This record gives sequence, structure tokens and C-alpha cells, in this order.
Amino acid sequence: MKHRSYPVATAVAATTAVLLTACGGGSDTPKANDKIAGADQGKTASASPSPTTTDNAKRPDITLPGDVKDQFDGWKTGDATKDAILADAGRAQTATNDAILKGTPNTPGLAFYYKGKALTSSVQWVQKWLGAGITYTGTTRYYGPKVEIFDSRSAGVSYCADESKAYNKNRKTEKVDRTPAGKDAYVLYNTRLEKTGQGVWQTSDGTSVRGSKTCVR
Repeated sequence: MKHRSYPVATAVAATTAVLLTACGGGSDTPKANDKIAGADQGKTASASPSPTTTDNAKRPDITLPGDVKDQFDGWKTGDATKDAILADAGRAQTATNDAILKGTPNTPGLAFYYKGKALTSSVQWVQKWLGAGITYTGTTRYYGPKVEIFDSRSAGVSYCADESKAYNKNRKTEKVDRTPAGKDAYVLYNTRLEKTGQGVWQTSDGTSVRGSKTCVR
């Protein structure tokens, strides 16, 4: 989005750098191609990424403010394992958004749904927003999720994000920048998740491609 210093919605840790794209500052680190993990295996359905959990994890309560919404379209496949993976991939996105909105990387959700490189980069990502003095408002839509299960403890998830209805907001003045968004409002995420002993699928690594042809509509 050309009006933004940073992309709204989250940056799931890029493997080589924290993502600083959107329209004005920094650059993404896309792969040479736009192929998404498990692109031929995912099913599409209309649902929220919140299936009934059967694990023993004590998940943190994450509630976004009334002016912010994460909308997940087609995040259920009908397969219990894939749906559990997708649910935690979605929760990871919301956890980062929650940290940005709260103005601190020290939230329970961030460390709960991320690990390793992804956690480090997500913390740095939140700090970039704080350094810029901005937060955001509006709706981010996540769609087109695909899942590839590598083994009983690891999987890949790819999906698109539409940030065209989410807008940067100055933390001090609360002024909202509603400049119309372009193709950079669409982001392709490709992530790796690993299952903990408590049954949580934590995001451990990933990349993003802003303005990807796979997602632009």
C-alpha cells in the first residue's frame, strides 16, 4: 500500500530480514518463484480458523479492539489435522497484530505461537511499528490457505492477505491514513510450523511476497 510506511497485518518472519515493505520503506525478500507450500493439497471452505482444540495447551486469550478485525476466509478443510495447523497459523497472525496494537512485543500470544527465527523477527517487527509511532485500524482478510503436512511434527502453510481495508494510524494523534491502496496491499505468506508437546503448531520460519500475483485481485 503506497500510503503505508509498514504493511498492516503481520510480517511472519522473513528468513533473511524483517520485512519493511509497503509502499514506502524497505523491501521484501521474495523467493525466486511464487510457488506456495502445499498448493496442490489444500481445500477451500468458508470458515474461521478456530476449530475445537483437543490438545492440552493453555492458550492465551487474544482479543482485538473493536475497530480492528482479522477475517479468515476458507480456513477449514474438513481434515482435523490440517484444520488444527491452520487454526494456529491464523492465531499467530492475530497474536502479532495484537502486539502491534498493544504497543509491545511482550505479549503472551507472540511467544506462544512463534519460535526460533519467526519469534525473533516478529519481535523486531513489532518494535519497528513502535519506532515509527504507528498502529492501525480496519480489517485484514486472510484467504486461500494451503497446507502441506511434512510429518507428525512439521508442516507448511501458505496463504494470502488483503490489507486494502486496514489503515495506518498515528499512535499519538490517532489520525488515520486512508489513502487508497494498490497491489502492495496483497501479500503472499509461506510459513513453516512445528508442533509442540502440548499440541500447539508454532510458526518457526517463513517468507512473504508483497504484491504477489498469486494474491492480487
